[in-house]
Amino acid sequence: MQFIDAEAVHRLLDYPSLIAALREAHRMNAMPASQALVMDEPGAGENKFVSLLAWAGGDVVASKLVGVFPGNLSLREPQPSVQGLVALFDGRTGAPLGVCDGTSLTFRKTAADSALGASFLARQDAEVLLVLGAGGLAPHVIEAHRAARPSLRRVLVWNRTMQRAEALVAELGPAVEAEAVIDLDAALGEADIVSAVTMATVPIIRGARLKPGAHVDLIGAYRPDMREADDDVVRRARLFVDTRSGCTGSGEIADPLARGLISIDDIEADLFELCAGTHEGRRSPDEITMFKNVGGAHLDLFTARHLLARARADG
Repeated sequence: MQFIDAEAVHRLLDYPSLIAALREAHRMNAMPASQALVMDEPGAGENKFVSLLAWAGGDVVASKLVGVFPGNLSLREPQPSVQGLVALFDGRTGAPLGVCDGTSLTFRKTAADSALGASFLARQDAEVLLVLGAGGLAPHVIEAHRAARPSLRRVLVWNRTMQRAEALVAELGPAVEAEAVIDLDAALGEADIVSAVTMATVPIIRGARLKPGAHVDLIGAYRPDMREADDDVVRRARLFVDTRSGCTGSGEIADPLARGLISIDDIEADLFELCAGTHEGRRSPDEITMFKNVGGAHLDLFTARHLLARARADG
């Protein structure tokens, strides 16, 4: 059994190969069976501990154990708000195959998931990427989108705290033409791809400000009471998700559904359909597309399986 630390996870899961692996996994495989257990912190605290299981019959089983501790970022010595482990087992014998750092794998698979969606839904000549949020996932989202759309030449970063946006821009370095922005409405009018990685409970993306042809990638709103995009985004956009399973647990879908703004049939396709070619994705240069990154244990399984194969090939 192999243990793969965070440094090795980041090295082995380069975005071009991971995006390609996720594309092939969605094209060739049905959705693995999955279960989730979410335990709230005793005493009504805000923290959670999550156990995610996915089983591809006759292949592999993935088990992800992860803590979600939002207050970690404000510690004197900040830590990631999501930390844990991912273990992979032989689906025929139950034998353990490998264990890896869960934080790094989660960053990589989440960013690659959105980038895979953008490869079908963003304009091929997209030039400007706007990222909302400057936490630990944000630089991965930038790297992954640039891998999926090499035409991207500028990156705009907006964050509620300007200092954190500027720190992310500095972290990106001179190889990326990036700038921190204050005027979100103006930035939305420039962006070809808008990627939101926030904890917003009130929408911050105004659909009225989007330019024709924009692609909106929503990652942060994982609870029914959270939203990053307003109703105008939903009205103007063609709607897609990475997986239909569990997508109504996000406020981006749940809230418009509950108020009759959309029906479940308005979700045109998920990644399984896009990768299999049963839906063509973007149809015209001027249409607006919205992609909700729901996540799920199946993505941990696909990513961990690819990671283990890369680790074995790497020796």
